Amino acid sequence: MADEIPNTIVSTAWLADHLNAPDVRVVDASWYLPDAKRGAKAEYGAAHIPGAVFFDIDEVCDTDSPLPHMLPSQEKFASQMRKLGLGDGNRIIVYDGAGLFSAARVWWMFRVMGHADVAVLDGGLPKWRAGGRPIEDLPPMPRERHFTARLNRFILRDVGQMLENLRTGAEQVVDARGPGRFKGAEPEPRPGVRPGHIPGAINLPYSLLLAADGTMKPVDELRHIVQDAGIDMSKPVVNSCGSGITAAIVFLALHRLGHKAVALYDGSWAEWGGRHDLPTEQ
Repeated sequence: MADEIPNTIVSTAWLADHLNAPDVRVVDASWYLPDAKRGAKAEYGAAHIPGAVFFDIDEVCDTDSPLPHMLPSQEKFASQMRKLGLGDGNRIIVYDGAGLFSAARVWWMFRVMGHADVAVLDGGLPKWRAGGRPIEDLPPMPRERHFTARLNRFILRDVGQMLENLRTGAEQVVDARGPGRFKGAEPEPRPGVRPGHIPGAINLPYSLLLAADGTMKPVDELRHIVQDAGIDMSKPVVNSCGSGITAAIVFLALHRLGHKAVALYDGSWAEWGGRHDLPTEQ
């Protein structure tokens, strides 16, 4: 499969052909919601794509924040990537064990830290294994590599910017959660987080963007889905979700469609819904 937009998505066939290329590095970015009852680190230890290193979303984060897996500082990110052997000059391919879920978040993290040469493996580990491709359980021994982190603030939003956007309406807010949580009909999984959504937000459940096999739907289908949701591709978009994971799937889809002004609200509903001084809609 050819990339419609470079550094967005690659197929399992592409990775199989390039697995031993000197500049390619593979990252297992698996992460699961508690109700999935899956252990990402244990699963990685049992089976991963040869040479893949494990990127722990709950460790490569701002551990001082009360919010889940918020972006770390540039210095912390660079230090942890260096230890994983990921750095300047590498083409990084990110996958996860669900098909296409948390890999999009880590793809966005690399981009927000200034490393644009990164792509998501379409269909992730399930599609890789379904194709009879090799796996291993050996822990890799990466050589440290220099990683230059330069924060790209154009694709990152904080709560202050989201509040300002309520006043200006400059950016469309797209919420990737399911319709039940978006409408406030279903309870939030995190204690103390109110139901509902940011006033004026558009609901585009991330699941609509994915095929049954965990791959992202073709570009023509994505374009119709985005239009049907009421998103104007000529206007800027900022994506939100429960905690900044699935918002990155919508970001990936819009980027794949060629949208040039897309950002992600890192705190997402965990922050907004957890603050009683901020307005909500149901």
